[in-house]
Formats: sequence, C-alpha cells, structure tokens
Amino acid sequence: MQPILFPNLNLELNINPVAFTLFGKDVYWYGILIVAGMLLAMGLAKRDDGKYGLKWDDIFDYLMIAIVVGFVCARAYYVIFQWDYYKNNLSEIYQIWHGGIAIYGGIIGALVTAYFYCRKKKISFLRLCDYLAPYLPLVQAIGRWGNFFNREAYGAVTNSFLKMGIFDSGIGSYIFVHPTFLYESIWDFLIFIFLMRKRKKENEKGNLFYWYMFLYGLGRALIEGLRADSLYLFHVRISQVLALIFAAFFGIILLKQKFEKNSQKNIDKNG
Repeated sequence: MQPILFPNLNLELNINPVAFTLFGKDVYWYGILIVAGMLLAMGLAKRDDGKYGLKWDDIFDYLMIAIVVGFVCARAYYVIFQWDYYKNNLSEIYQIWHGGIAIYGGIIGALVTAYFYCRKKKISFLRLCDYLAPYLPLVQAIGRWGNFFNREAYGAVTNSFLKMGIFDSGIGSYIFVHPTFLYESIWDFLIFIFLMRKRKKENEKGNLFYWYMFLYGLGRALIEGLRADSLYLFHVRISQVLALIFAAFFGIILLKQKFEKNSQKNIDKNG
C-alpha cells in the first residue's frame, strides 16, 4: 500500500485501511469510524431527552430500526446504479466489505422508516427529524474519513493547494486529485455547528430538518461535481441531481417559512 501524499502540506501518510484482524476477518477503519460517529451522535442526542416532547426511548427504538434499514438502502442504491457490474457478479452484492454504499440511499431509507414509525407511535414526523437533524451531519463528517483510509471517493485531477497524491496502480505512478472526502467532511461539520447553534433559538416545526436537507444538498451538489467516482444514470451524476433537487425544494420551503413568519410579524405589529 503506497502512502497518501499532500505535497503542499509536506505530509506523507502511510495508512492501512485495515485497523486489525479479528477471528480471521479484517476490520476496516471505515466501519470503525462510522460506528464511532453513530455512538458519539447517539450519546449527544440522548442528552436531548424530552426535547420537542419526544422521549429518548422512542428515539432510540427508531434509530435501531433506521440504522439497519438505512444501511440496506445505502447498499441497494449503490448496487442499482452499478447494476452493469453486479448483474454479472451477484455474489458481490452482499460483500459490503469490498466497498460500495451511497449516503443518499441511507437518507431516503431512514426518512421512509421515520414516516411509518411516527405514524405507528403517533408522534410528529417533523419533530423527530428536527430532533436528529443536527447529529446526522456529525456522523457523516466522521464517516467521510473512512473514505480517506480506503483511498476512495476522491475527486478529479487537480493542481490546487490541497491536492492529494494517490498511487494509481493502473499507470504505476501518483495522480494528484481533489480530496473531496475532506471537503465534504468539513462542510458536514459546519452544518452540525450551524444546526446546534440554530436550535437554541429556533423552535418552528421542521425548520432544523429543512435547513439540514437544504445545506447538505447544496454542498453535496457542488462537491459531487468534483468527484471521479460518481454514480451515473444516462450520463448524469444521479447523486448530484438528487442533491440539487433537495437543495431547491427545501430552499423554497425555507423561503416560504420565512415569508410567512415576516407576514405574521407585520400583522401583529399593525394590530
């Protein structure tokens, strides 16, 4: 395994994607980081017990279901858009340790699960989303470093200041690419900070969830355009299209919410 280079930062990092081997099975840093991110987020979320009238027990029960469903959907999303490969390699579909999950599949699966869970429990879907919205980008920010360890999810060739050197075995030399994992990790962490601050003064139902979907969609749309390994549908980057749709849709909702709030203030002011 060749080192990862950041020439302008004078860094050379020789990192093994495998953290350790347990009972003959390799345990990857990618999985460790995702689990660590989830545990940290759950620990922080538990402190919000009672927020928006929601009990932590209900939140925890939802998360136990959503994590499984979201992971299956993240894998299914990836397989569907790489079907030209998997249709001839069906046994590879379940071999997730070879890589291949897509966050948008996970988000969609988790949201569908939340909808039906909330109907069954008779709790507010938007309030559940508000409760968890700040913590999802934290998990994503941590999990993206798994892509770094795996030497994947990087961008196109570049000569930018933050260019990252990856050894390309196909050509037998280094290529210097955008570290898109880093861009998205930083963006996700900034979303986490923004939402944690915003929820201290914002109590309108759905607002935190809408902001998460808008900001993540906006950042992902921009960063996806730099990726060298995007999933395509009819020569279109499908995740970029979804990101733009989400950003536009939830951006309109936020504008509508803001307009209605200002209108109500004017009505109250003018009596």
